[in-house]
Amino acid sequence: MMHSLSRSKPAANTLSAIVYLKRSRQALLLIVVLLGAIGCLNPQESQMQTFLDRHVQTLEPLSTAMGRASYAAEVTGSQQDFNKVRQLRLQINRLYLNQQDYAFLREMKASGKVQDRRLARQLDLLLIDYLRSQMDPALLESTIQLQTRITEQYNNYRGSIDGKPTQMADIYHILTTEKDTALRKKAWQASREVGAVVVEDYLRLVRMRNTLAQGIGYPNFHTYSLAANEQSVEDLDVLLGELDRLTNEPFARLKSELDAILAQQYGIVSAELRPWHYHDPFVQRTPFVYETNMDQYYAGQDVVKLSADYFSGVGLPVDDIIARSDLYEKPGKNPHAFAMNIDRRGDVRILANVTSTERWMETMLHELGHAVYAKYHDMREPYLLRDPAHAFTTEAAAMFFGRLSRNAAWMQEMLSLTDLQRNQLQPVAFKYLQFQQILFARWVLVMYHFEKAVYADPDQDLNTLWWDLVERYQQVHRPDEKPDAGWASKLHFTGAPCYYHNYILGELLASQWHHYLVHDVLNSEASREVSFLTDPRIGEYFKKQVFGPGILYPWNEMIRRSTGEPLTPKYFAQQFVDGN
Repeated sequence: MMHSLSRSKPAANTLSAIVYLKRSRQALLLIVVLLGAIGCLNPQESQMQTFLDRHVQTLEPLSTAMGRASYAAEVTGSQQDFNKVRQLRLQINRLYLNQQDYAFLREMKASGKVQDRRLARQLDLLLIDYLRSQMDPALLESTIQLQTRITEQYNNYRGSIDGKPTQMADIYHILTTEKDTALRKKAWQASREVGAVVVEDYLRLVRMRNTLAQGIGYPNFHTYSLAANEQSVEDLDVLLGELDRLTNEPFARLKSELDAILAQQYGIVSAELRPWHYHDPFVQRTPFVYETNMDQYYAGQDVVKLSADYFSGVGLPVDDIIARSDLYEKPGKNPHAFAMNIDRRGDVRILANVTSTERWMETMLHELGHAVYAKYHDMREPYLLRDPAHAFTTEAAAMFFGRLSRNAAWMQEMLSLTDLQRNQLQPVAFKYLQFQQILFARWVLVMYHFEKAVYADPDQDLNTLWWDLVERYQQVHRPDEKPDAGWASKLHFTGAPCYYHNYILGELLASQWHHYLVHDVLNSEASREVSFLTDPRIGEYFKKQVFGPGILYPWNEMIRRSTGEPLTPKYFAQQFVDGN
């Protein structure tokens, strides 16, 4: 989360007043009154500040230790590291079990006297944290232990092809290059094997989470999770329903064209295409099948250096982040990518498994987008406010930067392409980007509706439901075999529950920022031609309007402040449906 100018320790900025009292014939110098530190806060606010100081003093070292242990566990896959994470997470959760503290916070809220913006915002955030910990403590501890165990299983499991353990990088290579359908199917199945390994534990975890949520008055964990993040099922259903309406027809058109190309490559008809004929296990990324293979431009390139050069050029240097990060594949390591804010004081790192492909160019830009959001929080803000305004606003930053890997203007300057190469690339690059955005929107609809259904009824036939939703929203035919639990190989279900919809909200906001930057910051009209390169106005805008304030403002207020209007899907539609 994120923030700006701090008032939690105002003594440094206090206005001192010397107060003289005259009694009889003597003048007594009584006191230096610290008007800023005390005089500006009412009694309730002073109590609130004292509580916050004590809370952060306890929380911060535990949170930092857990950040370091979590990162180490994801890099090494070590049982010892995972055990340390589990113990630290439990210690942090116990902080919020204190009934006396929770009663105090509710009393502060009910009083209506905590009016200072920063104090009031921290009060609201703490109430959310403490509400979660009013759940059954023994059951809460069990869910944490089970979640950690599933994550450990996931990180250490490797699917096999013909009995040989296979890295995800090899699976992606097969799915993006291989024409042998039998081998493609084996690779696709290998990518999903871990689902069968973890599914029973996952469904047990779902039931435990539901019990926890029901214990504090919510119908299920999905509804609770949205409420705890200042969202609602009703609002999301409306927003995502509109997204479905806006993207259904253009997606059907683009996918029909894609299917014809793939079918010709494999020597079959479109109706025979199955999930393993696409280039991603979940069909959430656009296959490289058009006139230009985007990977050819990144082959042999130093993706990490390109990323560092780009961010430096827009006034957001990341050399320190990269120096702390673990960027290449190794045994036991999490096979994917993420960014982590270790201590809310500038220790930000990413984990990646980089290769010289467009996919990893996009991933590095994406994860560094998360990382700069965390790095450039205003450190004068209170500790609790140094977080993104919302999960999806940090996703929006990551997506804004990640999209550049398919921006022809950006590619020309970063990869030293000629004008001829750019002119040849531009229509194809935009088509890939357009299709990727619309395809991803359809994929998120699957994830959102499936996860909502899982928490509503974990005992239903989820394997069949999964393919019902895939066929409806992604228009991908299910395998002929009996449906299995391969869907559970998506780690987000375990590690980031009820979160996936935030990715598409992030895409909507990234388009909204794109429009605002083009027209209001860079004063340009040619939206597709903007490279967002070597212009420090970009970094200054994000630092001042988005990264710096952190979570000082609720997400909807931050968006209004940074773009002049609330979150809207119209700019996503303009950019990717209308192509403007």
